[in-house]
Amino acid sequence: MELLIYHVGMSGTQSVDRAADLLRLVVQAEAAPSYSELVASSGLARSTVSRLLGALERGGLVEREGAGYRGGRLFADYAARFDRVEELVRVAHVHLEDVATATGETVNLAIARGSRVVHVDQVDARYVLGSVSWVGVEVPSHCSALGKVLLAWGAVRRPAGRLEVRTPRSVATHADLDAELDRTRERGHALTRGELEEGLDGVAVPVRGVEGAVVAALGVSGPTFRIGERRPEVAALLRTTAAAVERDLRARRRFLAKNPVGDGNNPADPSVGPSEQT
Repeated sequence: MELLIYHVGMSGTQSVDRAADLLRLVVQAEAAPSYSELVASSGLARSTVSRLLGALERGGLVEREGAGYRGGRLFADYAARFDRVEELVRVAHVHLEDVATATGETVNLAIARGSRVVHVDQVDARYVLGSVSWVGVEVPSHCSALGKVLLAWGAVRRPAGRLEVRTPRSVATHADLDAELDRTRERGHALTRGELEEGLDGVAVPVRGVEGAVVAALGVSGPTFRIGERRPEVAALLRTTAAAVERDLRARRRFLAKNPVGDGNNPADPSVGPSEQT
């Protein structure tokens, strides 16, 4: 994106401040303001408004609407990203609850953010030991089962440079990471054994979006002494659950395509469970 910095009669900081003020006028207006209206409202010189609008437009922050300006595609892209996350969490949560009930362990849903992994939903273990909230926490992708899934299927950027080592068991070299990701793809699920925290094990599987790409990872974590021998059983349950989440995502997308005003309160909305319907 083009930097909004000019050196004609104003400092770089002044330019950014004025661009921000101009952008605020555009996005807070009830109707798309014209160039002349923005000049009048901002109190800036016409040439300054023209330069700033040009930079904002090239950066996708504003766009033309008739004779006026409105918020640009960058705002829509940003909002859509979080709408998709909210949709994913809404659809998946009941399935996370089912896995937590079946295993007794903490269940997490995670997405990619740059080269790191962010937990966006969690259902806690029924045990006191293991009930730590990871929602909103970013972790190194190569240290968690969820992160290994996102790495293995190309949903998260691979970490550059030296790998962060959290415990003596953490994957420490890129060669070892390559081998681990190959194994993850071959078996269809990822494993960790005390790599993020000592004594904490994890199992995770990919969740695919409606277009078929991996958009999230679904996983179970808990103390090594409880997860240990149950890894194959947990992995099988997670694969079945991920398939159910994917099926519900497709159903919701079909529903919204036919009912664009659906907001989740419609009893026919497939994202609403039977107990929520009226």
